[in-house]
Amino acid sequence: MPKLSRALVLSALVLTAGAGVALTPALSTAQQTSTPPAPAAAQQNLVQIAAGNKDFSTLVAAVQAAGLAETLSGAGPFTIFAPTNEAFAKLPKGTVESLLKPENKAKLTAILTYHVVPARVPAADAVKATFAPTVNGQRLDLKLNGSELSVDSAKVIKTDIFGSNGVIHVIDTVVLPTEDNIPAVATRAGSFKTLLAAATAAGLVPALSGDKALTVLAPTDDAFAKLPKGTLEKLLKPENKDALATILKLHVIEGRVYSDQAIKSGTASTLAGENVKFSVKDGKASVNGSNIVSTDIDASNGVIHVIDAVILPATMPKLSMRMPNADEMTTPRDIAALAINKGAPMFNHGDHTSCVAVYEVAMTSILAMNTVCCSTKSELRTAMNSAQHSKSAADKAWALRRGLDTVMQMPLASRE
Repeated sequence: MPKLSRALVLSALVLTAGAGVALTPALSTAQQTSTPPAPAAAQQNLVQIAAGNKDFSTLVAAVQAAGLAETLSGAGPFTIFAPTNEAFAKLPKGTVESLLKPENKAKLTAILTYHVVPARVPAADAVKATFAPTVNGQRLDLKLNGSELSVDSAKVIKTDIFGSNGVIHVIDTVVLPTEDNIPAVATRAGSFKTLLAAATAAGLVPALSGDKALTVLAPTDDAFAKLPKGTLEKLLKPENKDALATILKLHVIEGRVYSDQAIKSGTASTLAGENVKFSVKDGKASVNGSNIVSTDIDASNGVIHVIDAVILPATMPKLSMRMPNADEMTTPRDIAALAINKGAPMFNHGDHTSCVAVYEVAMTSILAMNTVCCSTKSELRTAMNSAQHSKSAADKAWALRRGLDTVMQMPLASRE
């Protein structure tokens, strides 16, 4: 699966050395119209073919456990990239047995549907493509190395087993879709701290973590830094929550829209109710003037495209300029306590990503305060660096929490 840390060259937009992305060919539904029909002798459907082959016994058991046998026996057409028993045996010990349990049916279904393309794609078409859309919603990466076709990390070892409702290509490895939702993918990347903090302040993290498919045009931390001085700080204030939400929603499109689809459509309606415009100039793609610097980063509930500038609405929301009174002035300890009180319940309910975003906002705010001594700031920076190198959101949250606990233990005079 594509990761934020590697170049994404398998879609209609690929990352280039410049400030945008260039265009490359990709498989489209239209290209499949010339596909020859299945041979007349192919009377068995794909499930029947798999059931009659001892090398697919694990796959068939999984299809049955997921309740997909009837669907894959239907009219289709389908293309199944079918892992052999040996492919399933490569998974960590106990994985297959765990996936076959009723309580893991949803996870098993997500994995199996990632192996199914809702079209008949024979090898002759597959070798010309760079990706294939799956029933799961995410895309498979296709690559031809000499005469060898790979599908994500798997090698195709046999092709064109035709059935009455599609075709099977045999692969030597089980390919896995990403299980992380949009906030989790962004957290793992490490370059979207400001975006996550803003989404938390605007109350949008639950929507970005839900089951509804979304496309996010994600500004990097550097993109937010380009805003006029003081703008971000004002937006993050509680009294400007609605204005912040409006700006962030301008970066969110309903549905999973990949880069080639976005370029082809030209425009897309955002959750803010305002359209954004995609364009290509000199082979470089942009959206509303922001360069698209990385594309088609899959999440379990959508796709992310990285942009180098924050998109602002046609009419900028009015920001509150109210100055806080003396009673509203906040100490480092107040900020740390508020963050812990808000973040701890999120962590305890499994929403580690939101907890991290809350803690990061608090840590950044405390570091900017003159009342915090140098030694405490050093400990906070150490905690943030530890969080940056943590592998999971849970570990990241704990690292940040230790930093906040340091503030809570500061001498009273330093807190004020």
